[in-house]
Amino acid sequence: MIRSTHLLASLAFAPLAVAACSGSSAAPSGGPATPGDTTEAARSNLARDTAPSVPPADADALALGNTAFAFDLYRSVTGQDATTNLFYSPYSVSIALAMTYAGAGGATATQLASALHFTLPPERLHPAFNALDLALASRAAGAGKGFHLDVADSLWAERTLSFGKPFLDTLGVNYGAGVFLTDFLGAPEGARADINGWVSDHTSAKIPELLPEHSLTSDTRFVLVNAIYFDAAWATPFDERMTKPAAFHRLDGSAAQPATMSNYYESAPWASGDGWQAVELGYDGDQTSMLVIVPDAGKFAAVESALDATFYAGVTAALAPKSVALALPKFTIPGATFSLRQQLLALGAADAFDAEKADFFAMIDQQQGPTWIGDVLHQAFVRVDEKGTEAAAATAVIGVGTSAAVDVKDVTVDRPFFFAIRDVPTGTVLFLGRVTDPG
Repeated sequence: MIRSTHLLASLAFAPLAVAACSGSSAAPSGGPATPGDTTEAARSNLARDTAPSVPPADADALALGNTAFAFDLYRSVTGQDATTNLFYSPYSVSIALAMTYAGAGGATATQLASALHFTLPPERLHPAFNALDLALASRAAGAGKGFHLDVADSLWAERTLSFGKPFLDTLGVNYGAGVFLTDFLGAPEGARADINGWVSDHTSAKIPELLPEHSLTSDTRFVLVNAIYFDAAWATPFDERMTKPAAFHRLDGSAAQPATMSNYYESAPWASGDGWQAVELGYDGDQTSMLVIVPDAGKFAAVESALDATFYAGVTAALAPKSVALALPKFTIPGATFSLRQQLLALGAADAFDAEKADFFAMIDQQQGPTWIGDVLHQAFVRVDEKGTEAAAATAVIGVGTSAAVDVKDVTVDRPFFFAIRDVPTGTVLFLGRVTDPG
């Protein structure tokens, strides 16, 4: 790979301004940084809009679209294996790809919007995401010390490239995304370590290695990252004295090792339908909750096949306060990094992954070479016990590309030549000679 030192710059495409030197603890708007020796921090000149004006209809449209994508993605992911535990954050994936969408155009943007169920035009979509993110951040205000919900976004950019100013402004204004200039070209493993460190910092070390070894290469041009961390106590904690072992029956009818069941006897929102019942457990502050949907014996496949945004809306609408005796197993799903490439292709976002068709020219000018998505990686963690829930997730959209064409001059020394050994600052010739026969 040839490293070009000539960068195209214009009013729309300009090199990122450095805001903090390598290794600095100064943080861009994405939160505390953990840059290593290969990373510098930068930011858009525009501050985040902390009071976006978003009509209620736009907020509703975003929520409906995000929910539809959440269940589309669930159906696509579970199609690979119907028997194992699964946990992921559709919101994290939506945000990471929304930031990517901000740099897309043409059919690439159209396909991404369709796959993600983005029904708002970009100038309304990104402020709606901003308003939603700020609303989530406000949840802690009405809760106690046992509630934490943090969302952070960042762009990791190859430092030799110029990125579109409108794209960077969208990230800064609507996502508060910190921008890190890094050396993918010369030190991709160092950049990978820096990104993993940033994610670990923003997920309380629950996602320590989002990017596996060799997931980044010298062809990486950008990595857009979202990290989300949630740690909340139940509004009504389970009585630990009531926790006891109990049977848990697998899908194949076999019995698992006795599960540790937390028992709950309280009034709670409850609903039932054809082959299922559901209960909602509130967290501290009563602004967030866990909805548990339990299929009747032998009905798991039927309920799962019906599980979509419409089904979900029906369940939540049917919830009503009831006296509930709940036995809920304590569980932890550590999660491993998995690729969402095939799922997004199946949902119709094919051009974004196609080197010849991808249009991310609003992000990186086409004269700097084509850019496309190489992969979308996701990892999540959850732990549920008598006290509450701790969950974390992170998503990385990895943009790859090839260098723009460089005028390379071939120099093959296969005939007699002259040479000089010189002092460069003064131009002094220290030695001069010629070679007619290298022997």
